[in-house]
Amino acid sequence: MAKYIELTSKNFDVAKEGVSLVDFWAPWCGPCRMLAPVIDELAEEFEGKAKICKVNTDEEQDLAVEFGIRSIPTLLFFKDGEIKDQLIGAQSKQAITDKINSLL
Repeated sequence: MAKYIELTSKNFDVAKEGVSLVDFWAPWCGPCRMLAPVIDELAEEFEGKAKICKVNTDEEQDLAVEFGIRSIPTLLFFKDGEIKDQLIGAQSKQAITDKINSLL
């Protein structure tokens, strides 16, 4: 079973290769917890096609500031190191899947 990649400031460059979804979240955030099983499913479904990643904003505040994250969950969609799209708040699996597929 594929698992999402936990990103930190030390390994964030992983998300800048190819197509990546980065979920900025926090453990105390209710909508983030609702989104967690969807992120797990996406990691499995897109294995080998796109990277599914998470950033805990409590532990990685510098990354949250760097990317202008003002509310969570925020989903950033990267292609070859560039932010191509974003979604803010809990989203449907289909909405997230459509955004990833548009970048593949």
